[in-house]
Amino acid sequence: MFAADTTALLLWLVPLLAATGLIAGVLAGLLGVGGGIVVVPVLYHLFSYMGIDPGVRMHLAVGTSLATIIPTSIRSVRAHMHRGGFDPVLFRAWAPAVFAGSIVGTWLATLADFSVLTSVFGIVGLVMALQMGLGRSSWRLGTSLPRGPASMVFPIMIGGLSAMMGIGGGTFSVPALSLYGTPMHRAVGTASGFGLVISIPAAIGFAIGGWKMPGLAAFSLGYVNVLGLLLIVPMTLLTVPLGAHLAHTLSQDRLRQLFGIFLGITASRMLWDAIKAAGGL
Repeated sequence: MFAADTTALLLWLVPLLAATGLIAGVLAGLLGVGGGIVVVPVLYHLFSYMGIDPGVRMHLAVGTSLATIIPTSIRSVRAHMHRGGFDPVLFRAWAPAVFAGSIVGTWLATLADFSVLTSVFGIVGLVMALQMGLGRSSWRLGTSLPRGPASMVFPIMIGGLSAMMGIGGGTFSVPALSLYGTPMHRAVGTASGFGLVISIPAAIGFAIGGWKMPGLAAFSLGYVNVLGLLLIVPMTLLTVPLGAHLAHTLSQDRLRQLFGIFLGITASRMLWDAIKAAGGL
């Protein structure tokens, strides 16, 4: 991971990753998204700048992001539980399917064309962002979550797509839960727990899948870079409670609109990256 001048590299590497952790922690607590939506692009561009093999840099960014989500999610769940924003019944109902989806998503990630995956995420994300940001809180797909086999469709998709993208489950689960009448504060708090269910098997899978791969950054265990992990996580743990506090001071409508804006910006950036990659820009 290091160039010849290690000291000069660390002078900007340490504050950059620390700042990334601070922002990721606030978003994890505020929106239940795990912070990976910030960590992945930062690490990807960092690895690009440092000349890491293009064939492994995205996998390395995703795997490292997933590892950071493990402690971040634990901290976020505790912060939301303290404020009554975590639904243990809902968590237990969805967690097995989210876990199964993350296993499948981790496997598919080793085969996926990330430009196609990014395009799909961007399109779906923009649709959800418009619904969250501009739609009315009264708009529903139902007044309660589906039961029976149909109830497993959403959590399996959430686990699979989140594992492939290196993000916590909140980006997908918060809009899904909201459409079925779950209050925003509870949706955000419970989504923090899904991030933990997704990140543990996915991070292990990325570490194993990338074991002894050529071209990895130094201090990497498979597709998990330990140095990046150690620089980001302390900062996320510091700011997660702040994000959770902010979430519970906002009204449900305001939190909903904020989530929609965040998701819209994220989806637009991913679509733009996919367009650039397709057009060779």
